[in-house]
Formats: sequence, C-alpha cells, structure tokens
Amino acid sequence: MHKDGIGPFKYFVGISSLDQVASRHDRVCVLNVLGGESKDVTPVGHVYSGGNVVFGTSPGRSGQWLKTSLGGIPVYNDVREGLENGHRFNCGVIYLPPSGARDGVAELIRVNPELRKIFIVTEKMSVHDSREIRAMGQQHGIDIFGGNSLGVADSWNEVRIGGALGGDAPREALRRGSIAIFSNSGNFTTTMATYLRMAGWGTTTLISSGKDVYIHFAAPEFAYCLANDMRSKAAVLYVEPGGHYELEATFTKPVVACVVGRWKSKLTRPVGHAGAMSGGDDDAAAKERWFMEKFGVDGVFTPERPVFSRRGAVVTNIAHITHALTAVMQANACLPDFEPEGNLNLKPWFGSSLGLPLPPELDLPVVEAMEPYGREIARLNRQLGAAFPRQAMKDASGASQMDPATQVTTLNGVSVLDAAQHPFEANVALALLRQVGGPNDRALINTLVGASLNLHGTPLLAAAQAAREAGNAPNAVLAAAVAIAGPKPFEGTRRLVRLLLEAFAHAGLPSVLDDGFDVTTATLPEESRALFVGAVPDPIAAALIDGVAARGAKSPFVRWLATLPGPPTGDAARAAIAATLAWGPLMRKRISPVTAETLPWWLHLFGVMIGASVEAGEHAPDGFCGVSNEALIREASLGAVAYKALTGRDGDADSLFAFQTLIGLLLSNGPGTITAQGAKGAVSSDGPESPERVQLNKAVLGFLSHCGYAHGGNGYEGIAFLIDRFEPLGLVDPGDRDHGIDLAALAKDYAAAYKAYKAEKKEAGNSGLQKIPGVNHPVFKDKPVNVDPREAFVRELYERRGEYNVFHAFYHAVVEALFAAGLSRNVYCVNVDALLSALLLKLLWRPFRDGALGRDRLETAAFTIFLYARMLGCAAEADDHTSRGRDMDTRTPASKCAFVS
Repeated sequence: MHKDGIGPFKYFVGISSLDQVASRHDRVCVLNVLGGESKDVTPVGHVYSGGNVVFGTSPGRSGQWLKTSLGGIPVYNDVREGLENGHRFNCGVIYLPPSGARDGVAELIRVNPELRKIFIVTEKMSVHDSREIRAMGQQHGIDIFGGNSLGVADSWNEVRIGGALGGDAPREALRRGSIAIFSNSGNFTTTMATYLRMAGWGTTTLISSGKDVYIHFAAPEFAYCLANDMRSKAAVLYVEPGGHYELEATFTKPVVACVVGRWKSKLTRPVGHAGAMSGGDDDAAAKERWFMEKFGVDGVFTPERPVFSRRGAVVTNIAHITHALTAVMQANACLPDFEPEGNLNLKPWFGSSLGLPLPPELDLPVVEAMEPYGREIARLNRQLGAAFPRQAMKDASGASQMDPATQVTTLNGVSVLDAAQHPFEANVALALLRQVGGPNDRALINTLVGASLNLHGTPLLAAAQAAREAGNAPNAVLAAAVAIAGPKPFEGTRRLVRLLLEAFAHAGLPSVLDDGFDVTTATLPEESRALFVGAVPDPIAAALIDGVAARGAKSPFVRWLATLPGPPTGDAARAAIAATLAWGPLMRKRISPVTAETLPWWLHLFGVMIGASVEAGEHAPDGFCGVSNEALIREASLGAVAYKALTGRDGDADSLFAFQTLIGLLLSNGPGTITAQGAKGAVSSDGPESPERVQLNKAVLGFLSHCGYAHGGNGYEGIAFLIDRFEPLGLVDPGDRDHGIDLAALAKDYAAAYKAYKAEKKEAGNSGLQKIPGVNHPVFKDKPVNVDPREAFVRELYERRGEYNVFHAFYHAVVEALFAAGLSRNVYCVNVDALLSALLLKLLWRPFRDGALGRDRLETAAFTIFLYARMLGCAAEADDHTSRGRDMDTRTPASKCAFVS
C-alpha cells in the first residue's frame, strides 16, 4: 500500500487532473527505442513535445542515436547507464515485446526513484505479468497507462508520450479545445479528435487506454481526473466489450459514449483487442445499457432520432459522435470551441459505378481534386483500361480461385455453378471481358467466332485431319490446327483496335454503348483512316458488318466504318467488333488494352478449335456441320453450333441447356489445375511484360499439351460405367421418368457384384482394384450422408426445371446400395465427375443407341467437350498473366528433385 493510502481507487492514482497526464515538464525514457514501431513514432512525439525524450535503451546499441529534427536522442544499453550519464526522467515508455514488458517496468521502478508515470505500448501481455505490474505501481506510487496503448497526448500543452496519437502530424488532429477523449482503441483516438475538430470542437487530454485484459488507467480514474480538470467541459469515450470499468466510473461532466462491438456477441472467442470478449454481462449491449442509465436516456442517439440528456448520449457509430456532442453541449448552454472546419463526408476525387445504377445516397458526386493530384487524376481518367501491377504469378491467378471448402471455382468473380446457367458465348465474354456476356456481347461474339468455324480449304484443317488420321487424341488434333493459327494475320487488326479505342476515347463515347452517339466526332489522321479501307470491297468485312446488323447488335465502331471514304477491310470489321466488345470493360477498368487488342485473335482461336474438332468432311465451301456460312455469321449461336459439332445433330432446348451446363462447370478448376499452368507457362516463356511478343496460339498449345485421357478425357470412365449398366436394358430416352427400369434393383445387383469383385481382389492383394468412377471424393466425406455441393446445386437446378436424367438418378441409387451392402460406412457422395458423365451421356445416348456413335466416338466426345470449356478458362488465365504477370521461372530446385530407381 502506498504511504499516502489508496484514496478512492483500488490502485494508485497520483494524477489528480487530466492536465497532469502529459505536461511540458515531463521527461521521458523509452525502452526499446530503436524497435520497429518506436523508431518511427518516438521522433514525431519528441519534436511535437519540444524535445521531451531524454534517452532510450536498446541492449547492445549503446552510443547510437535516434535522429530527430531537434537533434539525436541518445541510446544506452539499459536505464541505469542513462541515469549514470546524468539524464533524469519521470516517465517511462515500454515498447518491449510481451515477454519483456514486466521486466522493463521493474527496471524503471528499481533504478529511478523519480519515476511517476509508465506508458505501456506492448499488447497481449499475460494476465500474470499485468497483475505484477499493477502491484509494482501500487507499491511505489506510480501511475500506469496501458497496456496495448498508443499513449497519451495533450492538445493544450502540445505534448505526446508513448505512442502515435495524432499520427505523423499531431498539430493537424490535436487542436486546443474543451473535450477530453478516453478510448479503448488507439487509432480511433486520433480519428475522433479529427471528427471533433471538423465540427468545431477541440480537445484537451487524449488517453488511449488500451484493451488488454487489464486496463491500468481505466474509466474510473479518467472520470476522477476529468472532474478536476478546469479545461475539460465534457468527454468522449470509445468503448469496446469486455470489463466492468465503465460501470464503476462516476462522471460529473457531460459524456458521449460510443459503444461498439455488438457483432462480437455472436462469437465464441475473443477477437481483436484481448479484452473485447464476447458474451457475459459486459458485452456491447450491457455497456449501452450502463451508459443509458447514467445519462437517463432510453435509446441510442442517431441524427434521425436524437436521444440525449444534459448528462450525455450513447452512440454506436463513430460518425454520430459530433452530432451527439453538439446536442448535449447545447443542452448545457455550451457553444463549440471554434468555427467548424468542414466535415469528413466522403469527397471522392474519382469514381466509377462500373455501369451499375446506384441510389442517390450511394452515387457520391466526384469533386475536383487539389493539385498536383488533379492533373494525375485527369491523366488516369484518360487512360484506357486497367494497368495491372506486374507481379509473380507462378502459383497465383487474377482470373480464377477455388474455395477449398466447397471445391467450387470462380472465374473472374463468377462461380462455375453460375456460369453453367449461361450460354456458351456468354462464357466466352466471361473469360476475356471479365463479365458474363449480355445480349449485345453474345451477338457480336457469335458473329466473329462464326466466321472462323469453317476451315474448308485451309492448311489448318489439313493439319488437324492429318493428326486425326494418325490416331492422335483430340487435344493433339486441335493442337495441329492451332499451331498454324499464328499472330501474323492479326497484326493489322491489333493496330486498328488500338487506333479505334484511342479515337473514341477522345471523342467521349460513354461506357454504356449509345446508338445515338455521333460517330463523326471520333476522328483520326488521314493516314490512319486509310488503314481501315481497301481498294475493292472485302467479302469478309461485308459478311461481318451484315452479321452485326442481322443480329440487331449495337456497335458505334461498326457505324463509324460507314463514314470512311472506301470499303472497310476484313481487319477493320474485326477490329470494330472487338472494340465494341471491349469498350465497357475498358471504361470500367476491368481489362487492360492488351486484352482488347488481342480479342480478335482469341475469338479466331476458339473458332479454329471448334472447327478442327470435327472431321474434314463436315467443312464444305458453303457451310460447316450442315450450317451455311451465312447462317454461321448472321443467326446461329456458338453453343448450338458447338453442340452439333460434338454430337452430329441439332439440339433441342433441353439438350442445349445440358450442353451449356457442362461447359460452365468445366471452365476452370482453379489456378493450380494442370491445364491452367500449361497455358500460363507458355505465355510466360514469351515474356508477358512485352505483350506484343506473346503468341496466344502457343498459350493454347500449352493448355492442350497439359491435358489427356486422365486430365481432360476421364469423363469417359463414368460414361463407360453407365453404358455397361444400361446398354443391355434397351433404354430409349434417358429423360423419360417412365423408363420402366427398377433403378434400386439395378443398383443392388451392381453393389453385390462389386462386393464379390472386391473380395476376390482382396484375396489377390488388391492388385488392380478398379474403383467406381464418380463416387466419393477426398474432400466431401465422413458424414452420414456425403454431398458434393457442386453436384447438389446442379441436381436442384434440374429439379426446378422439371428435367429428369436416369443416369444421374442411378448414381444416387448406387451410393445408397453400396452403403446397404456394407461396402461403405456412410453414404458416399455422387461427385461432380459422375454428374458430368450423366449429363454428357444423356446428350449422346440416342446417337449411340442408333449406331451413329461408337464407344470410341463417345470417348472422343467426352474429351472434346472438356476442351471446348477449358479453352475458355485457360484463355482467361493466359490473358490475366499477359496483363499482370512477370516472366515466370517454374523450374523445381535441384534440392527438391528426387531420383526414383
């Protein structure tokens, strides 16, 4: 016990008024003064306070100095060495780690009888150490602030001790006034001072109490010193859950209490500040109630419902503090300390709604920025598209990510489950434009890709057919064609896209394409305009322009072509369509200009791959797969044509929906998938930081070379499993619920046969045991009934559509039969591979049953549909890497390579 007694407090408080917390007479010693935080913070406080730090300690660094604009602060090995060199101080600041804070306090107290105050910045100290620190302060008559505190500051005395209150420019935030601040949060202490200043209220003393379990200088002590401070007319408190300090405080001056953390009551463990515990009788709701009782109010203050009394108000939003304080002080006949200096409402210098219509309260007006920022912002606003920072992308992606819990991948922010509900061409836009394609996008994509599907008479088709006849897998067949589809034919198109975008950007074309836009305002020099026209009409250009019109698509760029003095070239027409597709995403900074420039080449490659996936006989002078060249460009959808290329027949609405479902689900399997790495590695080898050198067809070759029958064609295993069960049964229509097959009995028979097979293999040592394709998953297991959320999503989607798939239903019967037969200790999940097999076989069942497709063609189809989908996902990865990646070294260090004998 202190010789003078403990007075009204459980622990010593020698400070009787807030003006004694931090004064110009205080002299400070900082422990661990050269530590990471202190070396930045201490010089600022030292200069603001007129030079109040006399020395600091840092073991092993005696003789060094911490530089400040007022001169250096000397550093010693320990406190005693500093005292022996003639320095005197009454305040100690602790920047030590948690394990050393208690010993630092003990050192200060043991060697310096003049010590009166200690400020502990250290957070997460043990309760045991905090109790000992409190006891040491009690025994020696020393006031302790913290831990986990940003210190204290005094706006009247212009002093800061033990932290970063006021930030790097304390005079800007801490203006002399009449309001004291006591806060559990250090950073919000400064924030609240700034809010008050904007509203005309200055501050006296500011105390960051910290929020460790022990708060040494807490609300009761603050209330006592507030009452005795003649400068302070009122106080603002920032209060978090945890502790009963506020309940025990008796305030005699008006107070605005900002109580936060109601959401923490839903948690079962502490978060953030160590004392901010959830639950109990000291949560946020309880603290709101305490203050309401102290102030005699029946609710929380908001500007719309101003509940307050002369004693104070409770707020739960920091932005409402100034409104509440002004109301409370007016009730006490007190005016603000000075004229308001403004407000902290958002004043954005630039903004973008990304084309979304926003309500007025969210659609903030853009204000003109001060210089030199205004010039920089004007330059940014003129910039076309996004400029992504270059970064290492070896095991990263800005295009795809996978949720490890659900195994659901997103591509450019859209989950593959959502992508599965959009047409093929809409997902082409998703891959390259980073948004699901709308009707206008789809029309333009159908036009441009449609012009590339028919490969009749080209070396691309000859190469693909030669590869097919040589017995190559589908990926190698496509690779033979893609290898020839090089960059040279698109060099001119790329240049024209760049010219168009620059011209229309200067003309002020809005981000949303406007049919009423005056295209004559987009001007180019005469020599540039000449690049868009030829000497004679170009049939490709005419067909593309006619296709855009026939589909009713909007394109100011295509309309601009009509203003030229001659017939547009094919390059000009392709560039105009690509510029139209890219315009909105460019204006919303979703894609880079490189993406826009390479878009015609990408779309051509997609057309080439779909075209090369079918026999040469399907390519005729006048059409592809029985669809005329004119229809390909003017009316056919890419999804419908790709379906016909895959199956050899026209698809009805249900078949096309199943096809698009498969495409969406297979778009991507995350950045770590083998095919994505192949595409990225190919791009990186060209040096993505020089995008003009990147050969996109080589990126496609990287994807194609990294897939095969195990990764890409493995959907056939599930199809073969289903064929073996259903081919002998004479199934006519897999979509007919009245198929007449007892699925439960069929599954039971299979489970019994598999059980016998498994027992036989076990006797032979499990050699060559074949697992059931599409059943179980290493992630979704160990529950009574296991579910793959991807499969469940699609199953529920089809149930809502009223569609039936006997193969899918059979898979569910199988997992139940396996459990009933004792082959599994729980019901296995039907995984997404089983779903894909069931959907694809339903599409192909009739041509298979009719003999139009043999088993080998089924295997090819299973592989090919994977290629159709994954070419989009890998294009997204390659484009993302071109826009943001660095040259990538994928070599494995020799130390991690193993030799297997």
